[in-house]
Amino acid sequence: MRFDKSDFIWYFHLLSYCVMMKKLLLLSGFMVMCLAAHAQMIYVTDQQGFADIIVYVTNYQGFADLLVYKQPEQAFAVENSGQWFITPNQGFAKKVIYFTDHQGFADLIICYVDKQSFAGWKNPKKKYLLE
Repeated sequence: MRFDKSDFIWYFHLLSYCVMMKKLLLLSGFMVMCLAAHAQMIYVTDQQGFADIIVYVTNYQGFADLLVYKQPEQAFAVENSGQWFITPNQGFAKKVIYFTDHQGFADLIICYVDKQSFAGWKNPKKKYLLE
């Protein structure tokens, strides 16, 4: 089999394309890991003794310490801003919470909001609970 100049040029372009794609994939993976490192990942436990924070959910924003938006994607949940990603794996969580039915037992009172822009602290004195 005989190779001419066009075969070598084609092979060179294919090789450079593969190298470029490899670099792009590595960069993308690094960016996703960086975003995930700043996510407010929460695990919900059903045993109060294993929780870092005891949380009460209210329907009234005026009574809440924190307005919480549940992020559907982990990469978009910003750390300690009221944007939570609820993870099913406790090993990935930064905080483990327990929901109580009694407001008096709670360390933190939250209210869920429908829009991401509404999420945030109403009582910044309790911000240390999620740091």
